[in-house]
Amino acid sequence: MTAHAPGSLAVALAYEAPGAPRVVAKGDGELGRRIIEVAKENGVAIEHNAGLAAALSNVELDEEIPVDLYKAVAEVIAFVLRMSRQR
Repeated sequence: MTAHAPGSLAVALAYEAPGAPRVVAKGDGELGRRIIEVAKENGVAIEHNAGLAAALSNVELDEEIPVDLYKAVAEVIAFVLRMSRQR
């Protein structure tokens, strides 16, 4: 799952129980666009959320998201699940 601000910042998350989602990729500018491109090529649902992307960009790679972002990320997970069911 990827949260991003169109055109520049992208943050990719991965979730494996029992822990919290982890930041597995992040980048701005060309790297951000490439993350989005790879996500699309692999059928990964993309949520456009500039505020969440900015907050998640402060999380180190391979680190779990902080507790204060659980609610926002839960909304992205719900979006991804809805998109998966529609496919």
